[in-house]
Amino acid sequence: MDSLKPTKVRYHILLMLFLVTTINYADRATLSIAGASIQDDLGISAVSLGYIFSAFGWAYVLGQIPGGWLLDRFGSKRVYAVGIFTWSLFTLLQSFVGHVSAAANAVVVLFVLRAMVGLAEAPSFPGNARIVAAWFPSAERGTASAVFNSAQYFATVIFAPIMGWVTFTLGWQQVFFLMGALGIIFSGIWLITIYSPRQHPRINQAELDHIQNNGGLVDMDSASAKQAGPGLRHIGTLLKNRMLLGVYLGQYCINAITYFFLTWFPVYLVKEHDMTILKAGFFASLPAICGFIGGILGGVLSDALLRKGYSLSVARKLPIVVGLLLSTSMLACNYVDAQWLIIGFMALAFFGKGLGALGWAVVADTSPKKIAGLSGGMFNTFGNFAAITTPIIIGYIVSATGSFEWALVYVAANAVVAVCSYLFIVGPIHRVELPEEPSASNSAPTSSPSPTLKASHATD
Repeated sequence: MDSLKPTKVRYHILLMLFLVTTINYADRATLSIAGASIQDDLGISAVSLGYIFSAFGWAYVLGQIPGGWLLDRFGSKRVYAVGIFTWSLFTLLQSFVGHVSAAANAVVVLFVLRAMVGLAEAPSFPGNARIVAAWFPSAERGTASAVFNSAQYFATVIFAPIMGWVTFTLGWQQVFFLMGALGIIFSGIWLITIYSPRQHPRINQAELDHIQNNGGLVDMDSASAKQAGPGLRHIGTLLKNRMLLGVYLGQYCINAITYFFLTWFPVYLVKEHDMTILKAGFFASLPAICGFIGGILGGVLSDALLRKGYSLSVARKLPIVVGLLLSTSMLACNYVDAQWLIIGFMALAFFGKGLGALGWAVVADTSPKKIAGLSGGMFNTFGNFAAITTPIIIGYIVSATGSFEWALVYVAANAVVAVCSYLFIVGPIHRVELPEEPSASNSAPTSSPSPTLKASHATD
């Protein structure tokens, strides 16, 4: 296909990223929706449930760097497809945990299966970042990253009520079976729709030129790029960069908020505010709608600021800081009892968290071109330590205090730390280049680079 008018194939690619991320987060949330019923049915304590919630995070973190390496070595399409099929299979297998005889054995089996889901999902977000970097110009990446990242809220909006209804009417086992089967089907759809820019059968030269001439890394999955491949030495290179370390710390704190909503939030509504599973599933979707709106708005606002001439640092940091400060509004839930007020403050907090969830846009802006998958894996490794710590810490807080009041304080404190990290540690945002790479910009850097790194500007 070739004409003067550019095609819009990149938006079809973005739709696929949105859909697969929706399934990804719905599979993560299955245990939170079914958690209260599993506790009652299998006799699992709050501390044990916290450890089960954390199982995903342990494996997800361990799989990030290997997953990023696989993406850089073998390309996004194949690695991602295997991941979708595998995590969906292990989600489906969780539907059989109820047949395990003893509660202690059920805890172990459920922990292992959740860990396998986490391991298989490890390449997903680094894969998203690689695909966005390849398919979108610099000034469109904030919106594109916000769209796929907002799928985490959309997943709750769509699937929390469905999974709540399924749990209430058919039993918690069917939640895992339904979501696992859906993902297995989608893995086949992925294989026949995803391509790199140069290989896509429906893209024309005008769109390819638009992407490439405006900062898109269209050759990221070329044979020569994969042959160069990432090495272990590059991990040390990334860890020496102050900007990236600040971004990593910020993402850890942002994910602490994410994993509160993904794991303990429905349990909080049931245990702290006496809602039924069905009602909690419905009400959990309302803050998620606000998170979805905030997520899209954050990306659109960031790219609009960039187009108006603001620096990349201002365009990315402003929505992050404002959004995370808004997310601390969840603390007001400790001082009100009415259920509509609880949901209202949580909706505001979720909106703020969505507005500030631009970490993956920052990754697409800053990752070295040859190791975008590894860089995304490193970012997600640090960020998803929160998937381990947050469920366990909240489990111990709830067990020790008998309520969620201090748990909300803990989550809000993470938002404050993330703001401080972006304001005082990150500094100017720019693309990091490996020492052997030629400079992507002829202009002088605006800040002093690390001894082993060079910096380029927002124009890639």
